[in-house]
Amino acid sequence: MTTTPLRKDAARNWERIIAVARALVDQGTTLQLNDVARRAGLGVGTVYRHFATPEALLEAVATPCLEALTAHGERALADPDPWRALEAFLARTLEAQVTDASLAPVTAAPEDALPRTTELKAALWSTGRVLLDRARAAGAVRPDLAPGDLVPLMCGLAYAVDVHGVRDAAARVDTAHRYLATLLEGLRAATPPGP
Repeated sequence: MTTTPLRKDAARNWERIIAVARALVDQGTTLQLNDVARRAGLGVGTVYRHFATPEALLEAVATPCLEALTAHGERALADPDPWRALEAFLARTLEAQVTDASLAPVTAAPEDALPRTTELKAALWSTGRVLLDRARAAGAVRPDLAPGDLVPLMCGLAYAVDVHGVRDAAARVDTAHRYLATLLEGLRAATPPGP
């Protein structure tokens, strides 16, 4: 997707809007364009020219995380070990869920405000399906695990981290990894007992 570069002043305004929105999202504050304009020291019209809706702004805030996850997914697809690839993809996805407050509402939204969001979400879902199919074909995961099971399971783990009440980012990631390790043991294909 190509876009016309913004003028320097417009680019500065865009960056200021994103920075204010990022801070609000990280605080758990619902985005309202008028509030963002006030906090950014910009006119409301300037914010609306860049983002027609709060959903579009939230998606713009989430885009760097979605892009990083997509790039990580591409690297996971290149890993020849199906289990390791799936495990690494799920670990990175869960880390993003527990450290980036913009990710969950954007990925859970039934409709997207920005075409780029739709593109990135489709790439992530596709990567997860391919990685799971590869792991299943290699006999590394339970045969009854369906691609549609991954999202609810990962959301459940992220929710469990939230319920745990840990606020420090590093501790949240550690807790998420511990929960994921437990889940992954349940996803592994049963190995036949030894002789």
